[in-house]
Amino acid sequence: MKSYSIQEINEVIKGEIYGTTSQCITATEQLEKATTSEISFIGNKKYEKLWEASKASVAVVNEDISIEPGDNRAFIKVKNADLAMSQILALFAPPSPIFHNEIHRTAVIDETAIIGEGTKIGAGCYIGPKVEIAANVTIYPNVTILDECTIGKNTIIWSGAVVRERCHIGNDCIIHPNATIGADGFGFRPCKEKGLVKIPQIGNVIIGNGVEIGANTCVDRGKFSSTILGDGCKIDNLVQIGHNSKLGKFCIMAGNSGLAGSVTLGNGVIIGGSASIKDHTTIGDGAVVGAGSGVTGDIPAGKTMLGYPAVEARDALKQWAILKRLVCDSKK
Repeated sequence: MKSYSIQEINEVIKGEIYGTTSQCITATEQLEKATTSEISFIGNKKYEKLWEASKASVAVVNEDISIEPGDNRAFIKVKNADLAMSQILALFAPPSPIFHNEIHRTAVIDETAIIGEGTKIGAGCYIGPKVEIAANVTIYPNVTILDECTIGKNTIIWSGAVVRERCHIGNDCIIHPNATIGADGFGFRPCKEKGLVKIPQIGNVIIGNGVEIGANTCVDRGKFSSTILGDGCKIDNLVQIGHNSKLGKFCIMAGNSGLAGSVTLGNGVIIGGSASIKDHTTIGDGAVVGAGSGVTGDIPAGKTMLGYPAVEARDALKQWAILKRLVCDSKK
């Protein structure tokens, strides 16, 4: 079992210790469930009230916390408790699944594929013709990587993921279970003689460095060019990214959100959960789309949008307030 003193933990997060405790810390836990050997955190003043009833001996707290830790208890004050906890969680993280052999005997690897030094490939994987996998990639069991794909160094691909032909994934990426990279875009046109005619999708997907793709997320290939995700994008589970969409750097998309085809996101765009973006829409740098919103037109840089159809947040809040008053008045 891993165990750290409060001083050893503080060497990692570089905070300031208030109070004293001799208790060794063996795990992390939320305030309500923590035991005396576990460390928790207070990232917002509204959670100060939970500290007295908590059994945690140590908490990482923001600098604006006003309460005292108490007897044989201590705080580590930092500028950002959430970021500090990410470092502490890494201390206590269990080891990754074990590979007894770098390449499992049941993996099927085409003779033309190039496998980099230190790469691990699990049981039941398929690596197709002319695939290039860089050094120190980890591919967990039952992953499929089809013809002419490239995978950058240190990337991790979890079980069940599929990377279809001619797609390219950068360095230091994480592809979570059952994600699909490069499925056909949703392209059909009505035809009197044949009903719905499928439009061939002959493009690909290009994913930058440091990108994370959540479980069961789909990133469709372009119709005749590329669907592109810029460096550092973080995509949640169950997200749909339509064909020929282009995401700038460090965009965030929360669960169940979706981009229709040919959507363009600038750098640092945030899309809330279950939000939907109409095709051929452009969203400027740093814009935020609130959860459940429906975007039907372009959004300038830096704007925050809410509602369906989405309007500027302050206008949406005014509309909702007016509607609420109308409903209340109608009941009188």
